Amino acid sequence: PGDNLALVIADEATGRAALYAPGLGAMDERVWRSMQSAACVLVDGTFWTDDEMIRLGLSRKHARDIGHLPQSGPGGMLEWLDRLPSGPRKILIHINNTNPILDEDSAERAELTRRGVEVAWDGMEIVL
Repeated sequence: PGDNLALVIADEATGRAALYAPGLGAMDERVWRSMQSAACVLVDGTFWTDDEMIRLGLSRKHARDIGHLPQSGPGGMLEWLDRLPSGPRKILIHINNTNPILDEDSAERAELTRRGVEVAWDGMEIVL
């Protein structure tokens, strides 16, 4: 459903890089390779489930239909993040207001913490 954009942002002084991908409808080989070599991965955290907007009665489209890989479920973003080597920061960005991870006391947020995945916040600073 349209094109998506991912950027690799490199610190020339340290040689370390961050991958910034705010909208990913599916994982492709180039993005996956960049994720594996990045010191920090900032990726699409729009929806927790593929049917989130449908269940809430807000849309008739799935997350994947509108260019967003859900975090949970088979082939979701969490499965991809779990496959990364240890070390890089894993940060979810571009989070929809329907996503339960915004509630710091939710089971979904606890799941992210258990997996070592952070939720971005306004003013967050990242050092490479």
